[in-house]
Amino acid sequence: MPAKDAFHNIVKTALQKEEWFISHDPYPLQAGTLELYVDLGAEKVIAAEKQGQKIAVEIKSFLNPSKITELYAALGQFIIYRMALQQQEPERILYLAVPISVYNEFFILPFIQSVIKQNQLCLVVYNIEQEVISEWQN
Repeated sequence: MPAKDAFHNIVKTALQKEEWFISHDPYPLQAGTLELYVDLGAEKVIAAEKQGQKIAVEIKSFLNPSKITELYAALGQFIIYRMALQQQEPERILYLAVPISVYNEFFILPFIQSVIKQNQLCLVVYNIEQEVISEWQN
C-alpha cells in the first residue's frame, strides 16, 4: 500500500464538503500484472443521472523546493494512471490535486499551462487552510 500524501486528508475532507462520496481510499488499479493505487476514488450521484459522476484523484503537495522536479514525477504518474484507468473503468475521470498556493505561483506559468493542455491534465485546486476545493479544471 502506498504512503499517503501530506495533504491527503485535507483533499478528502474538501471533496466530502462538496458532497462527493469517497468510494476508495486508495483506488486500486490493475495494469496487467502491476498493482497501482490512485489516492482516492469518489462518486457523486446527480439527480438526473442514475450513474452519477466517478472520479479518481491523485493528490500532490509539491513540498519539494523544485516544483519542476515534482511535476516530472506527477505527470508521469498521472499518464500511467490514466492509461490504466481507461482500461479498467473508462467512465471514471482522473484528476491531479494541487494546492492553490502552488497553482498560483507555478501552474499558471505559460509553459506549465501548455504542458497541462498538451497532456490533458484535469486539475483539482485545493485550499489547505480552509480544506475546500477552490477550482476544478477539466
